[in-house]
Amino acid sequence: MAGRGTVKAQSGFNANNDAETLYKAMKGLGTNEATILQLLTARSNAQRQQIKAAFKTLHGKDLVSELKSELGGKLETLIVAMMATPVMFDVTSLRNAIKGAGTNEKVLIEILASRTQNEIREIIKTYKQEYDHNLESDVSGEVGGHFKEMLVILLQANRQQGVQEGTIQSDAQALFNAGEKKFGTDEDQFITILGNRSAEHLRRVFDAYMKLSGHQIEESIQRETSGGLRDVLLAVVKCARSVPAYLAECLYNSLKGAGTDDATLIRIMVSRSEIDLLDIRAEFRKSFATSLHNMIKNDTTGDYCKTLLLLCGGDDA
Repeated sequence: MAGRGTVKAQSGFNANNDAETLYKAMKGLGTNEATILQLLTARSNAQRQQIKAAFKTLHGKDLVSELKSELGGKLETLIVAMMATPVMFDVTSLRNAIKGAGTNEKVLIEILASRTQNEIREIIKTYKQEYDHNLESDVSGEVGGHFKEMLVILLQANRQQGVQEGTIQSDAQALFNAGEKKFGTDEDQFITILGNRSAEHLRRVFDAYMKLSGHQIEESIQRETSGGLRDVLLAVVKCARSVPAYLAECLYNSLKGAGTDDATLIRIMVSRSEIDLLDIRAEFRKSFATSLHNMIKNDTTGDYCKTLLLLCGGDDA
């Protein structure tokens, strides 16, 4: 999946020159937003970290604090997100989701369902370093029931590797027996199988389930479960099928209808810009008969819109 992002490291990069350009853009009366957003979207995250260090060395000031004092609103939120390391951005997003007024289940589900095992382990380690708290305990303190159990399993980051040929049929049968076939649902079977098998294995199980039941596993989950558990199980199934397709759907939902879910839009555009945003764009175009570029353009305005479109990196109309 490497190299399917829209943001690439700039060749001939010079952190000191970039730090100077940003300093000048923020000095004196008025801020040159165009310079800031064009420069930062044309650098990789690793390069932005170097610019941050160079800025402090040259000017004795924290670049992120300076950007915050010069920018405002959604543009500020977006630029500050771009300045965090990827793991730190996920960690902060999770912390805010847990510690804000009411738990933001959507953020917990999106991050824990779509990140790789290694990314989850890094998130847990960094969360502990940053807040001296255990992420699993913090999550467990905010949610309950089967929903909590599923999130705890995802936080173990302990999925089996590869495909277990011998258990494809029995896993499909167990899921069928747990939902469709009995009165009431045996949620534990869904949680254990969907939480512990590899994505490749699950795709085979879903095919076997379709043959067995005559419909997709998503339809059974919709019917048999509810609330947070249903949302996390559906996210896990969708991510097993295709993480870019799942995130394309999240982006579409953030943009469609009246109003924009800016937090989700920023989170996905920033966190996937160097990983798989090209794939997300392709899936978006395939599923929604319009381009991501087009929907962002129609739904956002000003420098915020310009920055998102630069991250998007092109139109698939």
